[in-house]
Amino acid sequence: MQQFIIQSHRGAGVLAPENTVEAFHLAWDMGTVPEADLRTTQDGVIVAFHDKTFARVVKDVPPTLRDKGVEDIPFAQLAMLDVGAWQDERFVGRRVSPIAEILQLMPGHPERALYVDIKNVDLPQLAALVTQAGVEHQVILAAPGHDTLRAWKSLLPASQTLLWMGAEEAALVQRIAALRQTGFAAITQLQIHVHPKQQPDGSLIFAPSAAFLQALGDELRTYNILFQVLPWQVAEPEVYAALLDLGVQSFATDHPDITLPAVRDYFAVEHQA
Repeated sequence: MQQFIIQSHRGAGVLAPENTVEAFHLAWDMGTVPEADLRTTQDGVIVAFHDKTFARVVKDVPPTLRDKGVEDIPFAQLAMLDVGAWQDERFVGRRVSPIAEILQLMPGHPERALYVDIKNVDLPQLAALVTQAGVEHQVILAAPGHDTLRAWKSLLPASQTLLWMGAEEAALVQRIAALRQTGFAAITQLQIHVHPKQQPDGSLIFAPSAAFLQALGDELRTYNILFQVLPWQVAEPEVYAALLDLGVQSFATDHPDITLPAVRDYFAVEHQA
């Protein structure tokens, strides 16, 4: 259990405003690894922000900005927007943070790691910021494109990477076959999105299938690649236990407060057995 990595999706899942410093601290305090989604402002500042527009996470966003996003405005204007009030009045006043400031929370804390999911970022610029902070070994670059991971590894060989994919099995079979031809080059972690469905008899089926997940996990272990899944918006502990039975080695989650005890309980029972 000490080695089990739980990624807190978008910072701390649904427990705090996504991609805020508060969310990252909460995720670290829980013993999980937060994820920061990265975009670049009009004037070249890399910040933590997920969506393409401000419509969802900026409460009472001015009409002139509703359909705009991080890339359309300078950082000084972005820093004035409230990205906490939309979730709860307790979070009024939370602001978007530059990745440079987030990285400065990590030196001297080797237990803190951070996934950085690339949305719109210049890789050499980000690599320079990671190097300046001295946290190459604590940052895991996440992206859906294999070429992005290879480019990152050429810039920061000591940094880890995560390749993430969707849940459609036929497409996954093709992608895995292509990756296999490269020897899964430059990949240290691989994440699959998983959609569970409960059957009338109470059993669970998964998309992609349980057989696919189990076989992929077995193969990735031969390459020493961490096998992570993201059960999309799942808050049921039994789903995590079922996936652990299939050989999953790590989770990304919107509900770290549920996933973490579910994993602990699973390994406690396994240890007793």
